[in-house]
Amino acid sequence: MLSQRLADIRNALRKAAAAAGRPMPTLVAVSKFQPAAAVAELADAGQRVFAENYVQEAQAKRAELDRPGLEWHLIGHLQSNKAALAAELFDWVQSVDRPKLVDALAAARPPGRAPLNVLLQVNIDDEAGKHGCAPDQIQALAAWVAARPTLALRGLMAIPAPHADPALRRAAFARMKALFDALAAAHPGVDTLSMGMSGDFALAVAEGATMVRIGTALFGSRPAPGSRDRANAG
Repeated sequence: MLSQRLADIRNALRKAAAAAGRPMPTLVAVSKFQPAAAVAELADAGQRVFAENYVQEAQAKRAELDRPGLEWHLIGHLQSNKAALAAELFDWVQSVDRPKLVDALAAARPPGRAPLNVLLQVNIDDEAGKHGCAPDQIQALAAWVAARPTLALRGLMAIPAPHADPALRRAAFARMKALFDALAAAHPGVDTLSMGMSGDFALAVAEGATMVRIGTALFGSRPAPGSRDRANAG
């Protein structure tokens, strides 16, 4: 079943990209709260990029999987006191939103490893209680990342407000694309705009997403254990 869902999502992404005249985006499978066996099943079907919201869950899952060749992204809010472990476990951190976290990740990236790929999380709709930097903070935060050789500034990530009106979500994606283009003009290594989830990825692709984060449409619904904040992917 998971392999068929993966094929369906890839087909939908191809159609969305073709309709918008854009390249096929990278599919990130959001495996939060999913068992390692489900990740292994998708990996066997050809999926290589996975994302987790919680550092300790990722650590346990990766130890159980022991699968080389997979690429791991952290997409949840990261506390500075967990940055050292995150810098060891992940290939990408998509939720960087403050200088203190930049410093912690840069200091903890193990010597000899490739630079840790970083996306700046943007609170594009200025939602109270949501993590992410303000749009007018992007350039300063990007310069902070770019000055650290153990980090690689790759682009931006956002989760627009869940408006019922698709036009409002699409407008937020369009604003993100404009911010991304401005950042790429200042930093040649910037190439990634991560936006779009299970319910709105086609809108995100139409507006220029190069990476989408899909959880529910791949794995199906699964209640989060305990009470946790709204996660950074769907």
